[in-house]
Amino acid sequence: MKASDMIYVTGHKHPDSDSVVSAIAYAQLKVRQGEQATACRLGELNDETKWLLNRFGFEEPMLFEDARAVLAEIDMDEPLTITPESTMYETLQVMDQSGKRSLGVVNEKKQLLGMVTKSDLATIGLGDTALSIQLLKETPAENIAKTIKGELVYDDEKIHFNGKVSIIAIAETRLKNYELKDRLVIVGNDTDAQLAAIRKGAGLLIVVWDNHVEEEVIEEAKRAHCPIIISGHGTMNTSRFLFFAPPVKLIMQKDLITFNINDLVADTEKKMMKTRFRSYPVVDDENHLCGYVSRYHILNSHNKKVILVDHNEYSQSVQGIEDAELLEVIDHHRIGDIFTNRPISFRNEIIGSTATIIASMYMENQLTISKELAGLLLGAILSDTLRFRSPTSTLKDQGIASALAKIAGLNIETFAKELFTVSSNIRGKTMHELISKDIKRFVIDDHPVMIAQIIALELDEVEEIAADMQKEMENYVKRHRLDLLVVAFTSILENGSVFFGAGSLADAVTIAFPNQKDEEHSFQEDILSRKNQIVPLLTRALNNHL
Repeated sequence: MKASDMIYVTGHKHPDSDSVVSAIAYAQLKVRQGEQATACRLGELNDETKWLLNRFGFEEPMLFEDARAVLAEIDMDEPLTITPESTMYETLQVMDQSGKRSLGVVNEKKQLLGMVTKSDLATIGLGDTALSIQLLKETPAENIAKTIKGELVYDDEKIHFNGKVSIIAIAETRLKNYELKDRLVIVGNDTDAQLAAIRKGAGLLIVVWDNHVEEEVIEEAKRAHCPIIISGHGTMNTSRFLFFAPPVKLIMQKDLITFNINDLVADTEKKMMKTRFRSYPVVDDENHLCGYVSRYHILNSHNKKVILVDHNEYSQSVQGIEDAELLEVIDHHRIGDIFTNRPISFRNEIIGSTATIIASMYMENQLTISKELAGLLLGAILSDTLRFRSPTSTLKDQGIASALAKIAGLNIETFAKELFTVSSNIRGKTMHELISKDIKRFVIDDHPVMIAQIIALELDEVEEIAADMQKEMENYVKRHRLDLLVVAFTSILENGSVFFGAGSLADAVTIAFPNQKDEEHSFQEDILSRKNQIVPLLTRALNNHL
């Protein structure tokens, strides 16, 4: 399959276990249905998710940085190449056989050195003879022999060739009126004429209409340091072809407009509009030639094919999602601002975990779930439903979890305790790491708001870091230009949360989650869900506050 057929299945920014596991499981489902799909992540994984992947033997999904297509993902012309020593004649043959009007010149490592176009070669054939003379002067005798399908009878390191060409037509005066010093001389099968040309200082002798050169001519050539070639053509074609004997390194263009294989197609198109070339070389980071791209390829390209899981808002998705070819959305959150220009599959359920929906889809399609994948999905469901204590949790979550536990051979209570021991470890982490671990961005009444949720075994631990946390939150607000940052510390065991707020709208946090008398960050019993409790209460408080 082509790279352009790849489907990228991705969760949201600041990925949690439900987001990552849903991407992995759904990508595998698509592959089993015959599609080319890969799971993605939009950031670093938290400790809980890493533990789950390691526990069940899964690799981290690829980091997905932009949904817009790059050159590596579109059709391009194959990287036909020549070497610096290729003759202009050989280059023309490759162009004629391939139908290409330009070729890249590469070294032995396939790194791009320059380009040669048909226009460059036409300039040699039709242009000023002064250029042809200079090029021939720098052309080895073996190149000339190869180009005219000849035999290099004698070569000499001390060749004295000035690039000029003389064709001898034997007349009554023989060679008397010819100036042959240091010239390439084309002569027929007349031994006397061959000897005379060498004695008059010829720099290189080409013999036509013959397949043999007398020994005395060769001996004379040795004394005069004059190489001899027997041509495979007659006089006319010999004279025509020899001007295409120079190596392309002498005429190749070195000041090139190139594109990197990872360049965005949209950016490439903009640069192309400012130039006039038919095609452009595409290279990798080490300058290896990867292919040639033209306006035709750009016009026929498509952006990445993407499936969103566990989110449906632009602000939470991958960069460039607006320009992607969106195929599906599978989610359990509110309907956001994602829109498409054609119908897509959009599955949104009132449920505690996207992983529950994905597991359901396996069952609906009568696809078996491996022991390892079942354990992974179970972990995601327990994480996102807070072991079924979240108000978003449903009987369907519990039923699917029980079925997965049976497949995986796990006890739900024992496994949940292991899982939350990993996810609730706040010791030894910086304040920035804690905030960034599981954070989501929202726009509430046109105000940029971010809400982080941190799982803690016991909320007493939070008191020890309260001052440092508040300081880091103020810095975080400035760096990210937020009106409000909320950090919720949630304990599954204690069945509640405590809240911190920072930013110009921080008062909304104490309105939504009021403190007890003479307390700061009072415990809020039964407040566990960011989606169903924290965001609605905070939105109401902001509306009242503003």
